[in-house]
Amino acid sequence: MSKFQLKLYITGKTPRSENAIRNLRQICEENLDKQYEIEIIDILEHPQLAEDERILATPTLIKILPPPLRRLIGDLSETEKVLLGLDIRQDLSPVNPN
Repeated sequence: MSKFQLKLYITGKTPRSENAIRNLRQICEENLDKQYEIEIIDILEHPQLAEDERILATPTLIKILPPPLRRLIGDLSETEKVLLGLDIRQDLSPVNPN
């Protein structure tokens, strides 16, 4: 498995930002087997970084590695959609054990 490099852009210490951080860490811990790096960027402290990445809404998660680059917007509470968006899972259909 390639190491995942993730950047999460937030706006301050709001409940929405805190939820996104918590959700992302939980998703990574449960699905990426320590093969990830998370950088959290507060756009209030680093507005130029947000401008450089063209961040229009927060929270925004950018998957840098492995390719392809992906962007997800929101608090990352819908785990299955986040896994699909990060290319960790390939489809959302339930697995039939039979």
